[in-house]
Amino acid sequence: MNVIWRTLLVIWRARRALRRDGAAPTGAIGRIRLRTLPTDVDVLRHMNNGRYLSLFDLGRWDLLTRTGLLETMRRNGWYAVVSSETITFRKSLDLGQRFDVETRLVGHDDRALYVEHRAVVEGEVYARAVVRARMLKRSGGTLSHDELFAATGRPDDLGEVEPWVHEWARASALPSTRAEAPSVWS
Repeated sequence: MNVIWRTLLVIWRARRALRRDGAAPTGAIGRIRLRTLPTDVDVLRHMNNGRYLSLFDLGRWDLLTRTGLLETMRRNGWYAVVSSETITFRKSLDLGQRFDVETRLVGHDDRALYVEHRAVVEGEVYARAVVRARMLKRSGGTLSHDELFAATGRPDDLGEVEPWVHEWARASALPSTRAEAPSVWS
């Protein structure tokens, strides 16, 4: 419920843009304008570090809707889950400050899609996150990229994922849900 009203507003605006302008290319850069609200800040009166990831979700909702992927996913019973994410901060966003969330699909590997988000003020990057997401089927199991791209088309401008992203994904991975993962501190 934390950002539910913002989410609904972003999806409503993205649907209007989709009807008005047609589907954006899958490789497009999505941009939404936000303002740092009192509910976003911590006691230091700047954006709380955890809030960035919640607001970056809004960028994914916008991009999924404007590209038509959200409707394709709904129609086929598919959904995405975040399996890992990393964020780097450069400058603070202060209370009341306007900023853009920029979102782009940056690539995929054999198991996941990678999305990059940026918090940008007047063209300057304040924070950047990389999100690794898996596509699943409501009927059970994972969705192959072949099946996904057959339904949506593979973006022509989809580049290679940077090597550090693959290294990070391997280094930060937890055991499979089928394997044991006891909480043992060494």
